[in-house]
Amino acid sequence: MYFSNKVQNLNIIYNIAIGLTELLLKFIALFNAKIKLGVDGRSQTFSILKNAILSSDYCIWFHCASLGEYEQGLPVFKDIKKLYKNHKIVLTFFSPSGYEIRKNTDVADVVVYLPIDTKQNAKRFLDIVNPKLTVFVKYDIWPNYLNELKKRQQRAILISALFRENQSYFKWYGNFMRNKLFAFEHIFTQDLKSKELLKKINYHNTTVSGDTRFDRVASQLDQDNTLDFISKFKNNQLCFVAGSTWPEDEKILVDYINTTTENIKFIITPHNIKTVHIQKLKDSILKKSILFSEKESVYLPNFQVLIIDTIGLLSKIYSYANIAYVGGAMGSTGLHNILEPAVFGIPIIIGNNHEKFPEANLMIKNAGVLEIENTEDFKLIMSRLTQDQEFLTTLGEKNSNFIKKNTGAVIQITNYLRI
Repeated sequence: MYFSNKVQNLNIIYNIAIGLTELLLKFIALFNAKIKLGVDGRSQTFSILKNAILSSDYCIWFHCASLGEYEQGLPVFKDIKKLYKNHKIVLTFFSPSGYEIRKNTDVADVVVYLPIDTKQNAKRFLDIVNPKLTVFVKYDIWPNYLNELKKRQQRAILISALFRENQSYFKWYGNFMRNKLFAFEHIFTQDLKSKELLKKINYHNTTVSGDTRFDRVASQLDQDNTLDFISKFKNNQLCFVAGSTWPEDEKILVDYINTTTENIKFIITPHNIKTVHIQKLKDSILKKSILFSEKESVYLPNFQVLIIDTIGLLSKIYSYANIAYVGGAMGSTGLHNILEPAVFGIPIIIGNNHEKFPEANLMIKNAGVLEIENTEDFKLIMSRLTQDQEFLTTLGEKNSNFIKKNTGAVIQITNYLRI
């Protein structure tokens, strides 16, 4: 009775907090363009769904927090779409960075923002969509939606799940959130540690399938990665590609670019592509530099540095790299996807703040990922990579083999759904 009352109290607190959050976001949207996108988008969700879904439709619901989770789930989404050919696919995002980039994806029939996790929104959303299957990716757990799915006895699975001991599910006070995990009929985890943590809370319907991102990046090799303007810029020279960089990354990169005497072509794809930031970055580089948006009016082989001030090209650009740098781990923003360049068999350099990224820790130990703490580390590693071809090739092969070894998560998930 004590625990039941405690959970009930936490449920009340959560619902009050989520209601206040909804109001707060509407207020912040008055001053923040990104938040406004989400608020405005969520205000249209139900009208979009009503116009797109008939009561006679069979639907499947995919949910992703943002773009990263979408990319992670995409190979599974594609296979499920083939498996359930007569179903409409509803894809939801919470973050504008996912929705705005993938709102026209052909993997779904309807793409919308997920309404805030109030009881009323959860009921209204599920009344319209009435999913025959729901797939959540990684860790975006919304209590009221999951509670409503469980009440209706509707199928739901969680894929590419990654758990840590410090999460609330595994704490003495975590009973409220812990119970919500049991709305999933099965959880596919990225690693054994996550499975063991679930076992401790008596959740046993688990499979260690691995990370679906390995399948996602492996499929990149089957696509046409040709970019003529990159070929012209590279001009058959050694090419260094820095992906998803932040200011703390760019500080190190610019220092090296400005001082090196090596004959290297540099491509930088900043995370922030706002005009002010891009211009500041370009102005800090002493070598001959050009922006992607300026490429049509110049002779690209004449330039040593190309700055990509657009989105959506990075995975293809990596295919031209001889060495890659992946941003986010020099500061506290979080390491970006190191699997994307790894699939092309090239060595990768990252910052040293990668504790929360298991693939980085494994690839530093078993593959071709090198970590740095400062500018001097970076210069030493670049010196070795540019002067020792055997070292460069060996590290690249280790990365390629690591990707191949870890594919197969998608097959395990779709085989489960076929049963």
